[in-house]
Amino acid sequence: QLAVVVDDAAQGITEVVRGADLLDSSARQIHLHRLLGHTPPAFAHLPLALDAAGHKLGKSQQALAITPARPMPMLRAAWAFLGQNPEVLADVGSVPALLDVAIADFDWSCVPSRDQTITELAD
Repeated sequence: QLAVVVDDAAQGITEVVRGADLLDSSARQIHLHRLLGHTPPAFAHLPLALDAAGHKLGKSQQALAITPARPMPMLRAAWAFLGQNPEVLADVGSVPALLDVAIADFDWSCVPSRDQTITELAD
């Protein structure tokens, strides 16, 4: 925890977005920032994507990764998972264009507040 806090402060990190499973770590890091006299970054926590058994999808569970040759289906699925309007990506054909639209149109108020079970992944 301490190394992360010192590193974030040294780099001037002002915002941290991470999974909801790290909420407890965020609280400890905020406390450490304050003890060290640093201004803590703003934290946001995203819901977790869970498999049918309730396990977090991720590298440790061998979850499906974004295919470098065809990233768009998975990126569109991630956009929808975050509760964002899929229509804004309808005519987007490249990753850079998707990122531009995502930055411009992302709405935090649409992000689900609870973890979600994923039964079907984009391919």
